Amino acid sequence: MADVVWKDRKRIIFGLPWTFTRYSLTEEKLVVDTGFISRKEDEIRLYRILDITLLRPLSQRIWGLGSIRLNTADKSSPELTIKRIKDAKKIKEMLSDMVEHERDEKRIAAREFMGYDDMDDMDHVN
Repeated sequence: MADVVWKDRKRIIFGLPWTFTRYSLTEEKLVVDTGFISRKEDEIRLYRILDITLLRPLSQRIWGLGSIRLNTADKSSPELTIKRIKDAKKIKEMLSDMVEHERDEKRIAAREFMGYDDMDDMDHVN
């Protein structure tokens, strides 16, 4: 696995990380690992992230937390929220820069996210 750039846990009361949701970010992907006995790992390639929104309601700001909502071109996770993490604004900015870097590296054009699974679908567009 590539080097982890950032990792944290979803936090609960008083901003403490006593949950079974773990987030990790590498140069190429975001991984969300949930569960204790039965675990699920969800992975989103950074270049597939379309929109990033920072959410900081008062109940989270009190404890220095925030959430980041991601809209993606990923079929299994079209919308994902990184919930109640520390330094959410800083992480959102870092994630945004990394998404742009990955798109540039992979030369991803805007049409890649227009809903076409492959170029054969383009034949049906007038």
